[in-house]
Amino acid sequence: MNAQLGLHAVASQTVQSMSDDWRRWIAENLLLGAHPATLENVLQQNSFSLHTARLEISAALSSPYFQGVQRLKNRLDKRDWVLAIAAKLDQIAPLALERQHQLSGEQFLRDYYQQNRPVIITGMLDDCPARSRWNLAWFREHFSERQVEVQFGRNSDANYEMNSIAHKRQMRFGDYVDLVEKNGHSNDMYMTANNDSSNRKALNELWEDVPSLPEYLKTDQGKQGFFWFGPAGTITPFHHDLTNNFMMQIMGRKRVKLIAPCHLARLQNERHCFTPVDGRNIDLTRFPQLRDVPVLECVLEPGEILFLPVGWWHFVESLDISVTIAATNFRWDNDFFSNYPANHDF
Repeated sequence: MNAQLGLHAVASQTVQSMSDDWRRWIAENLLLGAHPATLENVLQQNSFSLHTARLEISAALSSPYFQGVQRLKNRLDKRDWVLAIAAKLDQIAPLALERQHQLSGEQFLRDYYQQNRPVIITGMLDDCPARSRWNLAWFREHFSERQVEVQFGRNSDANYEMNSIAHKRQMRFGDYVDLVEKNGHSNDMYMTANNDSSNRKALNELWEDVPSLPEYLKTDQGKQGFFWFGPAGTITPFHHDLTNNFMMQIMGRKRVKLIAPCHLARLQNERHCFTPVDGRNIDLTRFPQLRDVPVLECVLEPGEILFLPVGWWHFVESLDISVTIAATNFRWDNDFFSNYPANHDF
Protein backbone atom coordinates (compact mmCIF):
# COMPACT_ATOMS: atom_id res chain seq x y z
CA MET A 1 0.00 0.00 0.00
CA ASN A 2 2.76 2.39 1.01
CA ALA A 3 4.68 1.46 -2.15
CA GLN A 4 1.65 2.26 -4.27
CA LEU A 5 1.27 5.62 -2.52
CA GLY A 6 4.92 6.35 -3.15
CA LEU A 7 4.55 5.55 -6.84
CA HIS A 8 1.49 7.79 -7.01
CA ALA A 9 3.49 10.64 -5.49
CA VAL A 10 6.23 10.23 -8.10
CA ALA A 11 3.67 10.10 -10.88
CA SER A 12 1.97 13.27 -9.61
CA GLN A 13 5.31 15.04 -9.51
CA THR A 14 5.98 13.88 -13.08
CA VAL A 15 2.61 15.22 -14.27
CA GLN A 16 3.61 18.66 -13.00
CA SER A 17 7.11 18.59 -14.45
CA MET A 18 6.31 17.51 -18.02
CA SER A 19 4.15 19.80 -20.13
CA ASP A 20 1.26 18.66 -22.30
CA ASP A 21 3.23 19.80 -25.35
CA TRP A 22 5.86 17.17 -24.54
CA ARG A 23 3.16 14.55 -23.96
CA ARG A 24 1.63 15.35 -27.36
CA TRP A 25 5.12 15.01 -28.83
CA ILE A 26 5.50 11.57 -27.24
CA ALA A 27 2.10 10.40 -28.49
CA GLU A 28 2.62 11.72 -32.02
CA ASN A 29 6.04 10.11 -32.39
CA LEU A 30 4.84 6.80 -30.98
CA LEU A 31 2.03 6.83 -33.56
CA LEU A 32 4.59 7.60 -36.26
CA GLY A 33 6.48 4.45 -35.29
CA ALA A 34 9.38 5.84 -33.25
CA HIS A 35 10.97 3.33 -30.85
CA PRO A 36 10.49 4.19 -27.14
CA ALA A 37 14.27 4.10 -26.61
CA THR A 38 14.70 6.82 -29.22
CA LEU A 39 12.18 9.01 -27.44
CA GLU A 40 13.88 8.33 -24.10
CA ASN A 41 17.18 9.64 -25.52
CA VAL A 42 15.57 12.82 -26.85
CA LEU A 43 13.78 13.49 -23.56
CA GLN A 44 17.01 13.00 -21.61
CA GLN A 45 18.73 15.48 -23.94
CA ASN A 46 16.01 17.94 -22.94
CA SER A 47 16.71 17.62 -19.20
CA PHE A 48 14.18 14.89 -18.28
CA SER A 49 15.41 11.99 -16.21
CA LEU A 50 15.37 8.48 -17.68
CA HIS A 51 12.84 7.49 -15.00
CA THR A 52 10.49 10.34 -15.98
CA ALA A 53 10.88 9.60 -19.67
CA ARG A 54 10.07 5.90 -19.24
CA LEU A 55 7.14 6.65 -16.95
CA GLU A 56 5.58 9.08 -19.41
CA ILE A 57 6.11 6.82 -22.43
CA SER A 58 4.65 3.87 -20.53
CA ALA A 59 1.64 5.98 -19.51
CA ALA A 60 1.06 6.94 -23.12
CA LEU A 61 1.28 3.36 -24.40
CA SER A 62 -1.09 2.03 -21.75
CA SER A 63 -3.67 4.82 -22.14
CA PRO A 64 -7.00 3.61 -23.61
CA TYR A 65 -7.22 6.95 -25.41
CA PHE A 66 -3.90 6.29 -27.12
CA GLN A 67 -4.92 2.74 -27.97
CA GLY A 68 -8.14 4.01 -29.54
CA VAL A 69 -6.20 6.51 -31.67
CA GLN A 70 -3.74 3.75 -32.61
CA ARG A 71 -6.59 1.64 -33.96
CA LEU A 72 -7.86 4.57 -35.99
CA LYS A 73 -4.34 5.11 -37.33
CA ASN A 74 -4.25 1.47 -38.42
CA ARG A 75 -7.30 2.13 -40.59
CA LEU A 76 -5.69 5.25 -42.04
CA ASP A 77 -2.53 3.27 -42.74
CA LYS A 78 -4.64 0.91 -44.86
CA ARG A 79 -6.00 3.86 -46.85
CA ASP A 80 -2.46 5.21 -47.25
CA TRP A 81 -1.43 1.81 -48.63
CA VAL A 82 -4.05 2.17 -51.36
CA LEU A 83 -2.75 5.66 -52.20
CA ALA A 84 0.80 4.30 -52.22
CA ILE A 85 -0.18 1.78 -54.90
CA ALA A 86 -1.33 4.62 -57.16
CA ALA A 87 1.78 6.68 -56.32
CA LYS A 88 4.12 3.80 -57.18
CA LEU A 89 2.37 3.18 -60.48
CA ASP A 90 2.51 6.91 -61.26
CA GLN A 91 6.27 6.86 -60.71
CA ILE A 92 6.70 3.81 -62.94
CA ALA A 93 4.63 5.25 -65.80
CA PRO A 94 3.53 8.87 -65.23
CA LEU A 95 0.38 10.05 -66.99
CA ALA A 96 0.94 12.14 -70.08
CA LEU A 97 -0.81 15.50 -70.28
CA GLU A 98 -2.55 15.10 -73.63
CA ARG A 99 -4.04 17.68 -75.98
CA GLN A 100 -7.33 16.56 -77.52
CA HIS A 101 -9.00 18.54 -80.31
CA GLN A 102 -12.72 19.22 -79.82
CA LEU A 103 -13.11 16.32 -77.41
CA SER A 104 -16.65 14.93 -77.32
CA GLY A 105 -18.56 14.97 -74.04
CA GLU A 106 -18.79 11.18 -73.97
CA GLN A 107 -15.05 10.69 -74.48
CA PHE A 108 -14.25 13.42 -71.95
CA LEU A 109 -16.45 11.72 -69.34
CA ARG A 110 -15.08 8.24 -70.01
CA ASP A 111 -11.36 8.94 -70.42
CA TYR A 112 -10.78 11.97 -68.20
CA TYR A 113 -13.59 13.02 -65.84
CA GLN A 114 -14.23 9.53 -64.49
CA GLN A 115 -10.54 8.65 -64.56
CA ASN A 116 -9.56 11.79 -62.60
CA ARG A 117 -7.07 12.56 -65.36
CA PRO A 118 -6.10 16.03 -66.64
CA VAL A 119 -6.34 16.94 -70.32
CA ILE A 120 -5.99 20.02 -72.52
CA ILE A 121 -8.92 20.50 -74.91
CA THR A 122 -8.33 22.53 -78.06
CA GLY A 123 -10.67 23.96 -80.68
CA MET A 124 -13.65 24.63 -78.40
CA LEU A 125 -13.05 28.38 -77.92
CA ASP A 126 -12.12 29.30 -81.50
CA ASP A 127 -15.32 31.18 -82.31
CA CYS A 128 -16.20 32.64 -78.92
CA PRO A 129 -16.55 36.47 -78.89
CA ALA A 130 -14.25 36.79 -75.86
CA ARG A 131 -11.28 35.60 -77.90
CA SER A 132 -11.70 38.25 -80.57
CA ARG A 133 -13.12 41.08 -78.47
CA TRP A 134 -11.40 41.12 -75.08
CA ASN A 135 -8.31 43.27 -74.68
CA LEU A 136 -7.22 46.10 -72.36
CA ALA A 137 -8.59 48.87 -74.58
CA TRP A 138 -11.97 47.15 -74.89
CA PHE A 139 -12.16 46.65 -71.12
CA ARG A 140 -11.50 50.36 -70.60
CA GLU A 141 -14.05 51.40 -73.20
CA HIS A 142 -16.92 49.33 -71.78
CA PHE A 143 -16.27 48.81 -68.05
CA SER A 144 -13.94 51.55 -66.76
CA GLU A 145 -16.38 52.94 -64.19
CA ARG A 146 -17.38 49.59 -62.71
CA GLN A 147 -16.31 49.00 -59.11
CA VAL A 148 -14.41 45.73 -58.83
CA GLU A 149 -12.53 43.83 -56.15
CA VAL A 150 -8.84 42.99 -56.57
CA GLN A 151 -6.24 41.12 -54.54
CA PHE A 152 -3.50 43.62 -53.57
CA GLY A 153 -0.35 43.54 -51.43
CA ARG A 154 0.48 39.94 -52.24
CA ASN A 155 4.25 40.57 -52.42
CA SER A 156 4.36 41.48 -48.72
CA ASP A 157 2.71 38.25 -47.57
CA ALA A 158 4.21 34.82 -48.26
CA ASN A 159 0.81 33.27 -47.46
CA TYR A 160 -1.28 35.59 -49.62
CA GLU A 161 -3.53 32.79 -50.84
CA MET A 162 -4.36 31.52 -47.35
CA ASN A 163 -4.85 35.14 -46.23
CA SER A 164 -6.76 36.22 -49.33
CA ILE A 165 -9.51 37.99 -47.36
CA ALA A 166 -6.95 40.46 -45.99
CA HIS A 167 -5.85 41.44 -49.50
CA LYS A 168 -9.19 42.49 -50.98
CA ARG A 169 -9.44 46.06 -52.30
CA GLN A 170 -12.20 47.90 -54.16
CA MET A 171 -11.33 50.11 -57.15
CA ARG A 172 -12.47 51.25 -60.58
CA PHE A 173 -11.96 48.57 -63.19
CA GLY A 174 -10.37 51.14 -65.51
CA ASP A 175 -7.76 51.99 -62.87
CA TYR A 176 -6.96 48.32 -62.43
CA VAL A 177 -6.59 47.83 -66.21
CA ASP A 178 -4.15 50.77 -66.23
CA LEU A 179 -2.11 49.20 -63.40
CA VAL A 180 -1.96 45.86 -65.20
CA GLU A 181 -0.70 47.53 -68.35
CA LYS A 182 1.76 49.79 -66.51
CA ASN A 183 3.32 47.13 -64.26
CA GLY A 184 3.61 44.52 -66.98
CA HIS A 185 5.12 41.86 -64.69
CA SER A 186 3.95 41.63 -61.08
CA ASN A 187 2.49 39.25 -58.52
CA ASP A 188 1.30 42.04 -56.25
CA MET A 189 -2.16 42.44 -57.86
CA TYR A 190 -4.58 39.90 -59.28
CA MET A 191 -8.32 39.47 -59.82
CA THR A 192 -9.04 35.87 -58.79
CA ALA A 193 -11.88 33.52 -57.92
CA ASN A 194 -11.61 34.86 -54.35
CA ASN A 195 -13.08 38.13 -55.68
CA ASP A 196 -15.89 36.49 -57.64
CA SER A 197 -18.82 37.39 -55.39
CA SER A 198 -18.17 41.06 -56.12
CA ASN A 199 -16.87 40.95 -59.69
CA ARG A 200 -19.43 38.63 -61.23
CA LYS A 201 -22.11 41.26 -60.66
CA ALA A 202 -19.92 44.22 -61.65
CA LEU A 203 -18.79 42.63 -64.93
CA ASN A 204 -21.85 40.52 -65.64
CA GLU A 205 -22.00 41.35 -69.37
CA LEU A 206 -18.66 39.64 -69.94
CA TRP A 207 -20.35 36.25 -69.61
CA GLU A 208 -22.31 36.94 -72.78
CA ASP A 209 -18.99 36.48 -74.64
CA VAL A 210 -18.07 33.18 -72.95
CA PRO A 211 -19.17 29.93 -74.64
CA SER A 212 -21.61 27.74 -72.72
CA LEU A 213 -19.84 24.48 -73.72
CA PRO A 214 -22.93 22.23 -73.39
CA GLU A 215 -20.78 19.19 -74.25
CA TYR A 216 -19.25 19.48 -70.78
CA LEU A 217 -21.13 22.05 -68.70
CA LYS A 218 -24.68 22.52 -67.43
CA THR A 219 -26.62 25.26 -69.20
CA ASP A 220 -29.89 25.26 -67.25
CA GLN A 221 -28.68 27.99 -64.86
CA GLY A 222 -27.01 30.17 -67.46
CA LYS A 223 -23.33 30.75 -68.01
CA GLN A 224 -21.22 30.41 -64.89
CA GLY A 225 -17.57 30.88 -64.10
CA PHE A 226 -14.85 32.75 -62.24
CA PHE A 227 -12.95 35.69 -63.77
CA TRP A 228 -9.14 35.69 -63.39
CA PHE A 229 -7.31 38.74 -64.76
CA GLY A 230 -3.83 40.04 -64.03
CA PRO A 231 -0.39 40.95 -65.31
CA ALA A 232 2.38 38.60 -66.32
CA GLY A 233 4.11 37.20 -63.26
CA THR A 234 1.06 36.36 -61.14
CA ILE A 235 1.62 33.18 -59.16
CA THR A 236 -1.02 30.85 -57.79
CA PRO A 237 0.99 28.54 -55.48
CA PHE A 238 0.61 24.78 -55.38
CA HIS A 239 -2.80 23.80 -54.00
CA HIS A 240 -5.66 21.47 -54.86
CA ASP A 241 -9.30 22.31 -55.52
CA LEU A 242 -12.32 20.67 -53.90
CA THR A 243 -14.09 20.25 -57.25
CA ASN A 244 -13.27 19.46 -60.84
CA ASN A 245 -12.33 22.63 -62.70
CA PHE A 246 -12.05 23.97 -66.24
CA MET A 247 -9.44 26.64 -67.01
CA MET A 248 -10.59 28.40 -70.19
CA GLN A 249 -7.67 30.51 -71.39
CA ILE A 250 -8.99 33.63 -73.14
CA MET A 251 -5.98 36.00 -73.19
CA GLY A 252 -2.28 35.35 -72.69
CA ARG A 253 -0.41 32.21 -71.68
CA LYS A 254 -0.03 30.41 -68.37
CA ARG A 255 2.50 27.85 -67.21
CA VAL A 256 0.86 25.10 -65.17
CA LYS A 257 2.52 22.37 -63.11
CA LEU A 258 0.50 19.42 -61.78
CA ILE A 259 1.10 16.65 -59.24
CA ALA A 260 -1.28 13.70 -58.88
CA PRO A 261 -3.39 13.40 -55.68
CA CYS A 262 -1.78 10.07 -54.79
CA HIS A 263 1.39 11.95 -53.74
CA LEU A 264 -0.44 13.84 -50.98
CA ALA A 265 1.75 12.34 -48.22
CA ARG A 266 4.89 13.82 -49.79
CA LEU A 267 3.59 17.39 -50.06
CA GLN A 268 3.53 18.30 -46.35
CA ASN A 269 -0.09 19.39 -46.57
CA GLU A 270 -0.51 20.83 -43.06
CA ARG A 271 -3.22 23.43 -43.70
CA HIS A 272 -6.40 23.14 -45.81
CA CYS A 273 -5.51 22.65 -49.50
CA PHE A 274 -2.04 24.22 -49.44
CA THR A 275 1.55 22.99 -49.36
CA PRO A 276 4.79 24.89 -48.57
CA VAL A 277 6.37 23.48 -51.76
CA ASP A 278 7.29 26.37 -54.10
CA GLY A 279 6.34 25.46 -57.67
CA ARG A 280 8.78 27.98 -59.14
CA ASN A 281 11.71 25.95 -57.87
CA ILE A 282 10.99 22.73 -55.99
CA ASP A 283 13.67 22.57 -53.28
CA LEU A 284 14.73 18.93 -53.10
CA THR A 285 17.06 19.71 -50.20
CA ARG A 286 14.11 20.86 -48.11
CA PHE A 287 11.66 18.34 -49.65
CA PRO A 288 13.77 15.29 -50.61
CA GLN A 289 10.63 13.12 -50.61
CA LEU A 290 9.59 14.84 -53.86
CA ARG A 291 12.68 13.69 -55.75
CA ASP A 292 10.88 10.91 -57.64
CA VAL A 293 7.42 12.51 -57.80
CA PRO A 294 6.35 13.14 -61.42
CA VAL A 295 5.45 16.77 -62.15
CA LEU A 296 3.42 17.37 -65.30
CA GLU A 297 4.01 20.74 -66.94
CA CYS A 298 2.40 22.63 -69.79
CA VAL A 299 2.01 26.10 -71.23
CA LEU A 300 -1.69 26.79 -71.69
CA GLU A 301 -2.19 28.83 -74.85
CA PRO A 302 -5.05 31.25 -75.60
CA GLY A 303 -8.06 29.28 -76.82
CA GLU A 304 -7.18 26.13 -74.87
CA ILE A 305 -9.05 24.57 -71.96
CA LEU A 306 -7.26 22.72 -69.18
CA PHE A 307 -9.28 20.18 -67.22
CA LEU A 308 -8.01 20.20 -63.61
CA PRO A 309 -9.40 17.10 -61.86
CA VAL A 310 -10.41 17.37 -58.23
CA GLY A 311 -7.54 16.72 -55.81
CA TRP A 312 -4.76 17.38 -58.33
CA TRP A 313 -2.11 19.77 -57.01
CA HIS A 314 -1.48 22.63 -59.41
CA PHE A 315 0.81 25.65 -59.63
CA VAL A 316 -0.04 28.43 -62.10
CA GLU A 317 2.19 31.24 -63.40
CA SER A 318 1.03 33.87 -65.89
CA LEU A 319 3.55 34.36 -68.70
CA ASP A 320 1.65 37.30 -70.21
CA ILE A 321 -1.15 39.67 -69.24
CA SER A 322 -3.87 37.06 -69.05
CA VAL A 323 -7.56 36.38 -68.61
CA THR A 324 -8.87 32.98 -67.59
CA ILE A 325 -12.45 31.88 -67.03
CA ALA A 326 -12.71 28.98 -64.58
CA ALA A 327 -15.85 26.82 -64.52
CA THR A 328 -17.06 24.07 -62.19
CA ASN A 329 -20.68 23.54 -63.36
CA PHE A 330 -20.06 20.20 -65.06
CA ARG A 331 -22.89 18.04 -66.37
CA TRP A 332 -21.83 15.27 -64.02
CA ASP A 333 -21.67 15.05 -60.24
CA ASN A 334 -19.02 17.51 -59.01
CA ASP A 335 -19.75 17.52 -55.28
CA PHE A 336 -16.49 16.50 -53.63
CA PHE A 337 -16.52 19.21 -50.96
CA SER A 338 -19.48 18.02 -48.85
CA ASN A 339 -17.37 15.31 -47.21
CA TYR A 340 -14.15 17.35 -47.09
CA PRO A 341 -12.72 17.40 -43.53
CA ALA A 342 -14.25 20.19 -41.44
CA ASN A 343 -11.01 20.67 -39.53
CA HIS A 344 -8.37 22.00 -41.94
CA ASP A 345 -5.32 21.51 -39.70
CA PHE A 346 -3.55 18.36 -40.82
